[in-house]
Amino acid sequence: MQRALLGEADRLVGGADAVLVVDDTALPKKGGRSVGVAPQYATTLGKTANCQTLVSLTLARGEVPVAVGLALFLPETWTSDPHRMTRAGVPEDRREARTKLEIAVAEIDRVREGGVRFGCVLADAGYGSAPFRQALSARGLTWAVGISGRSKVYPADVTMIFPVAGRGRPRKRHVPDQVSVAAETILADMTGRAVTWRHGTKGRLRACFCAVRVRMADGPTQRIGTKGNQHLPGDEVWLVREERGSGERKYYLTNLPADATLKQLAATIKARWICEQAHQQMKEELGLDHFEGRSWTGLHRHALMTMMAYAFLQSRRLAAAGRKKKNRLPTTPALDASDPTGHPGTPQPATTAAMPAL
Repeated sequence: MQRALLGEADRLVGGADAVLVVDDTALPKKGGRSVGVAPQYATTLGKTANCQTLVSLTLARGEVPVAVGLALFLPETWTSDPHRMTRAGVPEDRREARTKLEIAVAEIDRVREGGVRFGCVLADAGYGSAPFRQALSARGLTWAVGISGRSKVYPADVTMIFPVAGRGRPRKRHVPDQVSVAAETILADMTGRAVTWRHGTKGRLRACFCAVRVRMADGPTQRIGTKGNQHLPGDEVWLVREERGSGERKYYLTNLPADATLKQLAATIKARWICEQAHQQMKEELGLDHFEGRSWTGLHRHALMTMMAYAFLQSRRLAAAGRKKKNRLPTTPALDASDPTGHPGTPQPATTAAMPAL
């Protein structure tokens, strides 16, 4: 069934212009016997609460998301208790402690093996660490992720040089000729430009963006003089800052091409919002968070059936949208049968099919 879901998702929204959004969603839960339940931060509640956390993958194109992965994260309180995992039916190959980042990478591999096509992987700052970015780059994937403003970067023109030895033997290892600085510092003096990335139900969605090419400080560590151990420069990427109307600033890294425009950068980064819509609809309309069982198998079967139901509803939505678009196309006026001269009659307005609600 999982392979069937991946095939249908790719048919509906897959392609080079699709994005794969990595996130997680929490299912509030009482008690302590349901698999994976523990006090964890629940984004839906905005606080730490007793819940299960599912690492989610959402394939999306335009404004149409299709969920393709929901994998349970097991906290340390579970992975350190074999009896508890046995009672909940956790498979033997899932009992080792895995971070959310490791689960996400494994899920991306599974989705790719299933033939799902996408052009870019998106994630928030919770998944924006160096190991995740490097895992995606090693797979030849394009990505755009959130980072902390305190994350260290090098200017793009940083050069590796041999340090001058004050005494002793000559240095044999290259070091950067500049020091790394915080992402928020390197963009501090840049003026943002207002960018509209799409039109929403309440009008244009806009914010101020600025971007600069940098090299992330995520290479191997090396001792550099009195500065101690420092991360060496990594690959060249885009560093992007978003400044919202409230004054809040967000920072992102992406390995989109060097010739990408600021609008392309902003539109790609902001495409991540669609996964939250999918989570909300699967919970409110399809009962994702209503599962009352306790087992690993039961939870994942429930999640899979929810994703399949959601994909079906999205297929109906797209079919209705296609009929609506087709009915809006101009057509050649038909001849009026009541007119003996054969002159065209008055064209009738086309009817449109309503978009089914999810």
